[in-house]
Amino acid sequence: MDKIAWVTDSTAFLNNELRNHPHIYQIPMTIIMDGKEYTDGVDLTPEELYASLKTLDTPPKTSQPSIGAFRELYENLQKDYDCIIAVLVSAKLSGTVSSSEQAAQLVDIPVYSIDSKILSYPLTRLVLKGMELAEAGLDIKEIIRRLEALRDTGETYVLIGSLEQLHRSGRMSGVQFFLGSMLNVKPIISVRDGELSVKEKARSERKAKDKIVNLLRGAHERKLLKEVFILYGLHPEEAEEWKRELQEEFNGVKFGCYSLGATIGVHAGENTLGISWLNGLE
Repeated sequence: MDKIAWVTDSTAFLNNELRNHPHIYQIPMTIIMDGKEYTDGVDLTPEELYASLKTLDTPPKTSQPSIGAFRELYENLQKDYDCIIAVLVSAKLSGTVSSSEQAAQLVDIPVYSIDSKILSYPLTRLVLKGMELAEAGLDIKEIIRRLEALRDTGETYVLIGSLEQLHRSGRMSGVQFFLGSMLNVKPIISVRDGELSVKEKARSERKAKDKIVNLLRGAHERKLLKEVFILYGLHPEEAEEWKRELQEEFNGVKFGCYSLGATIGVHAGENTLGISWLNGLE
């Protein structure tokens, strides 16, 4: 059986156990604030990011890992592994997959770069599923085929904490921002085929959350869900409160709460709250 190194980027949620896992490697994004560069998860935490956002002179930016950073990591991994599977943030939101693919051409170990079409914990869950499949003895091609099939069953709906931040980061048009901010509309942002789009709009956060729960309810009625991921910006207590509400209705579903991290926080804001699941997860 091939010895596989699993690589992801810092938009993925890794707890302490996963950060210390011997076969998982996380390559960080760069966050630029007022001309100074920070390494996501290394010298900048989400708490530090959100505190800094209130005093910045210019909108913060994010930068994907360089080809050189991937190459250096892959060259180190080729000493101990037979191949590398890199599960990375959506290619429509970042050039990270492209950097990995170009670095793969410069090293002597097979590298399989997978566009997760997502970010945060759903991305992490794909990595974990891939490791489960490898443990079960599946070959590399079958692991990749199953991960890509599972990826395409995902649904993600998010209430953005700061429309202004999303607009300033270039992820929302001026018209959408104007309508949302001036009319007090809460747009429900979906991640569909790897990119952001407005799924629905509501007049309040409560009504928006009810709409998202209806989407979850419909998916659960079509096929019983095993796991649901609640995603949050800075405030875990809001996520935990929503988790308690959902657990009352959806018995037997495992709910978890996961931070979106600093890189996503640059675009979304500290009060962001979302929900995600993989319909094909067995």
